[in-house]
Amino acid sequence: MPTNAAPAAPRAGLKQWFGLVMLLLPTALMTADLGVLWLATPYLTADLQPTSSQLLWVTDSYGFMTAGFLVIMGTLGDRIGRRKLLMIGSVLFIAASVIAAYAPSALVLIIGRGLLGIAGAAVLPSTLSLITTMFVDARQRGAAIAAWVTALSLGLGVGPVLGGVLLGSFWWGSVFLIAVPVMVLALVTAPVLLPEYRDPAAGRLDLLSVLLFLLGILPVVYAIKHAAESGVDVAFGVALVVGLVFGTLFVRRQRALPNPLIDVRLFANRTFTMALVTLMLGMMALNGVEYVVPQLLQLVSGMSPMDAALWLLPSAAGLMLGSQLTPPLTRTFRPAYVIGGGQVVALVGYAMIWATGEGYGGGVLASVGLTVVMFGVAPISVLCTGIAVGSAPAEKAGVAAGTGQTSYELGLALGIAVVGSVSVAVYRSDVADRLPAGLPEDAVAQVRDTLGSAVAVSETLPGAQGAEVAAVARAAFLDGFHASAIFSGAVALVLTVLVVTLLRHVPSTPRATEPAEPTEPGPSAEAVGPAAPAAAVEPVPNAADEDAADEGAAGDPPRAQAPAADPEGSAADERERVERV
Repeated sequence: MPTNAAPAAPRAGLKQWFGLVMLLLPTALMTADLGVLWLATPYLTADLQPTSSQLLWVTDSYGFMTAGFLVIMGTLGDRIGRRKLLMIGSVLFIAASVIAAYAPSALVLIIGRGLLGIAGAAVLPSTLSLITTMFVDARQRGAAIAAWVTALSLGLGVGPVLGGVLLGSFWWGSVFLIAVPVMVLALVTAPVLLPEYRDPAAGRLDLLSVLLFLLGILPVVYAIKHAAESGVDVAFGVALVVGLVFGTLFVRRQRALPNPLIDVRLFANRTFTMALVTLMLGMMALNGVEYVVPQLLQLVSGMSPMDAALWLLPSAAGLMLGSQLTPPLTRTFRPAYVIGGGQVVALVGYAMIWATGEGYGGGVLASVGLTVVMFGVAPISVLCTGIAVGSAPAEKAGVAAGTGQTSYELGLALGIAVVGSVSVAVYRSDVADRLPAGLPEDAVAQVRDTLGSAVAVSETLPGAQGAEVAAVARAAFLDGFHASAIFSGAVALVLTVLVVTLLRHVPSTPRATEPAEPTEPGPSAEAVGPAAPAAAVEPVPNAADEDAADEGAAGDPPRAQAPAADPEGSAADERERVERV
């Protein structure tokens, strides 16, 4: 009998489990914060009177800043410590929440939301990294990460309910103050319950890459929104050219750096590229309609904030159910067919949203449609980052995971920027054609901006004229709403064809007899976020052999993998890398 058997990995104790509970609260807050904003949109619109473009920026400035800073925050956390970064992010989140809550103008609210995005980029990956540090035992780590993923879904469902309660009694800014007690609790308990984690081999910070990334994407987004608001003109062309120039500079810099922010060389692998394109476009299509449904429920269907919140709750359940069903399905069917089948289901949901009419019943149909969409999109959220990581070389797994999370966040932000702009363009065009004659010019300008502004203006007009303006604005908003559903449905249809065609060589998940020991996370492995729940990452066929893949391609040669980690060495390394202070 061998005497040098490797000892079992140390199991987490009560302190670690209490620490997990503490980490789950800010995790749930990240998605809850977005849900409450959607619900508060009609109220902040009536108060701050933003333009249609500003209203889109209020929502998606968070996502663009998160996408831009996510990877750089991972490197920063490796250098200064994950617990310290979590606490710094919590302080910034509190400050930004207060700025957003008491914003006197749309511009200040946009700035506050952008700061919240930077804070979120610090907090969310820190929570997952600390979980993988605290839980070394394979089974315990799997359970802890599953709880982390569940917290993200619960936040999406609970957020609107909390927002509905607050909006029923307080001003719209109160929804941002939900974060304050949660982050204060994190600051108080983190030094007691959480270990510190640093990576002595952490890469250097490259703030220039972050700047080039943002200067590449934001002008393009501005061009899209400007076209929706004012049409294609000189400002549109200048913004588009500026974005393309800086985007080109960003790509060139990433090619030259030994440790790039985003390793663009990975995109030469067709599997990697297609997986992340699917992730980004799937999230874009979803978030585009997810942004307008809460406004429809309140401003067109006439629901109270609480009623709207309760009707949004099933959509979170649809996402959770789809996420739970995806892993067992991939043990029977290839991921491409699971993702493609999910997109067919999502198409049904988009069709239901397209069929939505006015009145309370129309709002109920939109809610059911959104639930079906969330269920159908779940396989994209669960599988795509894993496919991308599995197609990358073993030594690039952490970078691939971080790029996957960036694609996820970028897709969410683009959903509001692109699909939201489609809705705005249709609304502005329709309402301009239908408004009754004789309205003051300033009233016409406000009505054309947003539905919330139109409703506010209608309440200041004489009875019959005000009612006509409100009816015209609601009908125009519904047309824009239908256009966003058609656009998102078209994206889902295209994705179905592309995924089934270009990712069909990715094999189904083997039926393992026992769970595999997770490998030691690399410096950036913690960047895996809601786009990649705790599913095992399997190697996928080499991109060089993809053109020869067909329905029986499960035997294609896999990517070379790093040797299996020695359990004793992994546990020892884990303990050595954790500095308890």
